[in-house]
Amino acid sequence: MIKRVIIGFLVLLMSVFINSAKAQNKTDFFGVKTVCIDAGHGGHDSGCLGSNSQEKHVALSIALKLGKYIEENYPDVSVVYTRKTDVYLKLWERAAIANKAKADLFICVHANANDNKAAFGTETYVMGLHKSESNLNVAKRENSSILLEEDYKTKYSDFDPNSPESYIVLTMRQNAFLDQSLSFASKVQWQFTERVGRKNRGVKQAGFLVLHQTNMPSVLIETGFLTNKAEEKFLASDLGQDYLASAVFRAFKSYKNELEGKKKNEPENVKDIVVEKKTETNGVKKQASPKKKKKNKGEEIEKGVVFKVQIATSSKKLELKPENFKGVEGVTIYEAGGLFRYTVGKEKNMTAANRLQVQLRAKGFQDAFVVAFSDGKRVAISKALQLQ
Repeated sequence: MIKRVIIGFLVLLMSVFINSAKAQNKTDFFGVKTVCIDAGHGGHDSGCLGSNSQEKHVALSIALKLGKYIEENYPDVSVVYTRKTDVYLKLWERAAIANKAKADLFICVHANANDNKAAFGTETYVMGLHKSESNLNVAKRENSSILLEEDYKTKYSDFDPNSPESYIVLTMRQNAFLDQSLSFASKVQWQFTERVGRKNRGVKQAGFLVLHQTNMPSVLIETGFLTNKAEEKFLASDLGQDYLASAVFRAFKSYKNELEGKKKNEPENVKDIVVEKKTETNGVKKQASPKKKKKNKGEEIEKGVVFKVQIATSSKKLELKPENFKGVEGVTIYEAGGLFRYTVGKEKNMTAANRLQVQLRAKGFQDAFVVAFSDGKRVAISKALQLQ
């Protein structure tokens, strides 16, 4: 009976906090000026393990790359890191760093694990009640880090990471920021799927202590499964980590612009998977039948699925000559949304596309990203991969 009264009081108290936080959020929010990036685990807490990798190292590398992208592209945004080296931090300390910095967004980076070695893909969590046993298991695994803290019973008020009941009151505090957290999480998952070609396991809710403690929109990103050999190879590679970091950066860019009312109708031209060289699709209007045009016109509709690298977007139609594109040859054009989009490459698989992206970045096209076509028609990358 006493326990029920205490829980009821806590729920009432948290509802007051939520209402005051929502009111403050409506009147005082001016956009994203400070972002806190948290690399999960660290030090003697290795996190989950792959056959040749540790979560703490993968998370740190992606977090540092993400922070660098934000710093380079948004010098007016303050980037705060919970850790930049292989050190151990308690969960409450991570949230305290974000709260002290008065961050407008908290991004927690992790890698996943599963007894089913075939499990793969990305998922992004916001604070909330778990809606499935698998969500609860992920929260339990990440929250179990508190057991490495000597004073965890004092700091977390007898919270038991293995007790489902402990997660009930835990969810109340972040409700004040739930809409914004969900918005950012959905953007992260879209970027992972459409630009990096990862399996989308969805936006989910679960009771994470590190999110519960924060006073701002917060997400926890599971970038993939180290227990899946193929995905571990991707996660442990410098290129794979770069793709994931740039995807989260693009989500950050979209989220920031949306909140601040900027560029709502403009396409996102930032880093991602790309394709290769030599392409020829100069068609302004799409042909009903896939007739091949003269080679010197460079116009043809490719049958099947092809991947191209989009390197620029313009409201004016540019002449397709190398000097207009930093010396890059074989640039082609397509029109969408009233804008002219310029692409390079015509590849049949993502591996070749990845190689070209690296080449184009080296040539100065830092905003290049992959687009996919099926029988000459622009399709989502996830659709293109399914068709393959």
